[in-house]
Amino acid sequence: MGDMANNSVAYSGVKNAVKEANHGDFGVTLAELRSLMELRAADALHKIQECYGDVHGICTKLKTSPNEGLSGNPADIERREAVFGKNFIPPKKPKTFLQLVWEALQDVTLIILEIAAVVSLGLSFYQPPGGNESLCGSVNVGEEEDESETGWIEGAAILLSVVCVVLVTAFNDWSKEKQFRGLQSRIEQEQKFTVIRGGQVIQIPVADIIVGDIAQVKYGDLLPADGVLIQGNDLKIDESSLTGESDHVKKSLDRDPMLLSGTHVMEGSGRMVVTAVGVNSQTGIIFTLLGAGGDEEEKEKEKEKKDKKSRHNHLGFLGREG
Repeated sequence: MGDMANNSVAYSGVKNAVKEANHGDFGVTLAELRSLMELRAADALHKIQECYGDVHGICTKLKTSPNEGLSGNPADIERREAVFGKNFIPPKKPKTFLQLVWEALQDVTLIILEIAAVVSLGLSFYQPPGGNESLCGSVNVGEEEDESETGWIEGAAILLSVVCVVLVTAFNDWSKEKQFRGLQSRIEQEQKFTVIRGGQVIQIPVADIIVGDIAQVKYGDLLPADGVLIQGNDLKIDESSLTGESDHVKKSLDRDPMLLSGTHVMEGSGRMVVTAVGVNSQTGIIFTLLGAGGDEEEKEKEKEKKDKKSRHNHLGFLGREG
């Protein structure tokens, strides 16, 4: 009985350690926040009231102050990034030059030209049996030999033109994609957003926003992360980029407090507590489904597999000890 009790205590300790690792000392998990941000309007309000009481309850579980914000302690920021992720969506893996060449070759006109070139080359090297005897007397054998020797030039010229077109097209696509990624990276680095940290209103790069930050939103802002409204003044949001609806959505604490990344503030102002960033935000989830962040997802899956394996090994070890 004593061994069973010890094993039970040890198992409970392992379970609590795993739970603590998943929570990261916070009162809410990443999965819970993601499921919350998938809800809208009345459903979201019901979920908040049922699980957290109100938005201040969410702030309490995230260990942040609705008025003072986060402390800005580097250790706290690092811990939050480890638990809830960074506000960065890994770009889709760029296509290689060979992939762009292959795509350029799929053009219908080029395919027709390729077939014509192959047929022309094949006919230039083909010598029908007894062809010399069937020739008309007006054509000399020497002229026929000259034509057969130079007949391949037409097919080769077509092939060469196809190669030139494909290489130029692929190079243009490659250079445009490179310029676009450079511009996108520069915009992401230069874009800043207003948050409250340590009781002070400061502007930080969008990539430095973390879960628990108190962000100030105002007319003209493009929201860089998901959040729940703490206080709003006639706040209206354009969510057409996510839902396709052109009507502006009024946000308030008693109607719809959910603010989503990638949406524009069209009227009013307010404050929100950030609840999801990066690939865990609504924009990040959409980008992931479209193919961006694939490497990040694979890393997360590998990490989960390793964690499960280590837990199974530990439990098995405890069982053998018992």
